[in-house]
Amino acid sequence: MGQAVAAALIAALILPLIAVAWRAEGWAALPARDWGALWFTLWQAAVSAALSVLFAVPVARALARRHFVGRGVVILLLGAPFILPTLVAVLGLIAVFGRSGWLGALDLPLYGPQGVILAHVFFNMPLAVRLILQGWLSLPGERLRLAASLGFTAKDTFRLLEWPMLRAIAPGVFLVIFLICTMSFAIALALGGGPRSTTVELAIYQAFRFDFDLGRASALAAIQLAIGALAALLTFRLALPSGFGAGLDRTVRRWDSGGWLRWQDWVAILAACGFLLMPMAAVLADGVLAVLSLPSSVWWAALRSLAIAMTAAFATAALALPMALAVARGRDWVEVAGALTLTASPLVLGVGLYLILLPVANPVALALPVTAGVNVMLALPFALRALIPAAQDVTGDHGRLAASLGLSGWTWLRLVGLPRMRRPLGYAMGLTAALSAGDLGVIALFARPGDATLPLAMYQLMGSYRLEEAKAAALILVVLALGLFWVFERGGRHADAR
Repeated sequence: MGQAVAAALIAALILPLIAVAWRAEGWAALPARDWGALWFTLWQAAVSAALSVLFAVPVARALARRHFVGRGVVILLLGAPFILPTLVAVLGLIAVFGRSGWLGALDLPLYGPQGVILAHVFFNMPLAVRLILQGWLSLPGERLRLAASLGFTAKDTFRLLEWPMLRAIAPGVFLVIFLICTMSFAIALALGGGPRSTTVELAIYQAFRFDFDLGRASALAAIQLAIGALAALLTFRLALPSGFGAGLDRTVRRWDSGGWLRWQDWVAILAACGFLLMPMAAVLADGVLAVLSLPSSVWWAALRSLAIAMTAAFATAALALPMALAVARGRDWVEVAGALTLTASPLVLGVGLYLILLPVANPVALALPVTAGVNVMLALPFALRALIPAAQDVTGDHGRLAASLGLSGWTWLRLVGLPRMRRPLGYAMGLTAALSAGDLGVIALFARPGDATLPLAMYQLMGSYRLEEAKAAALILVVLALGLFWVFERGGRHADAR
């Protein structure tokens, strides 16, 4: 079953890409502005990734050296931007750094390249902190104890122990964030869009939505696919081994953490928390006052987003579960198939699906099902990451006993598999639902005026300068996304506890 799902997933991924490549009329046909969009995409992604990693290093180092009340909450907070709908954070940045925002006196140029880079750093710096923090916590405690006994200064510890770890981890983190930034659509749509700040994703949207130039949109989609594939390949090849060897898995204790280093660490932690919390506080505080004045179209859009999120969550679970079990039984290529969608842009898939559906159906009428389907494809890698370890444990611990009892198929899944995999399954479904509720990608290509989801309705309010109503819609979107994540994740934990 899992192998069949993986094969179908590969087909669902490749066929739209073939349709895009088939329709592309050649790169020579692209106007100069599209080549400018390619340059801006690469440039802003490189700068955004570099700044995200650069700012993440002192924060990760501080969290590795400090143990304080609420440390777990701070680390949990660093995962919030990943679940948070993109447009909500964009509106929060406008509420803080815009001309009439909390820090408007700084007069930061928020629209254009600077705004796109700022938003990308907001989303990806926490991800970089989480990834680099794992590297810091992996430093063997014995090495740190030996460094302290040899009288290493903080500079010596960084040069001989921490820098080799960063050299091994940072290139991969940079490339992961670079890949994310090249495929970021909503940020460029809200804060960019001018001649100097159009990304390839945004150029695809403009060519498709405004000009209906399928050939140009297909050529741009092929370029976007090439960028994603190249970045993904480099991600697997650029990481260097740190050469530490194994430790004894003892708690990592730091001796190089006194004096001015203490102040340096607290400044890094507080600055990171303020940078993440202020935009969210600005949106939620202002949005409460305007919720009751929202038009009915926004509430209908919220229901559509809820329907898409629920559909995507259950469909992802139905596909990811057999794939995870197949990987646990030695079908490693199934995991590779699930990871392939990380290199595909939602807009590229959307254009390809439009080209496939156009001869046989009206793609616009299928906007909501297509949006849910693309969200499922994009969520599968994250769902598999959550489910595969649990699937390996349950097959390793109970596989022989189940086989001796003749348990197989649905009976095995109901009595053995699901009871022991409910927790990661609930997490995977919650993550999928949250990401789907806040997605502004394919729906922006297909949607008719009456088919808008909540993120699209929110963007339309922002475009009409109805910022108070947009903040209220943002509040609803946050409650919807985080509420769905909480319900599914808590459901998994509650079932596991029983």
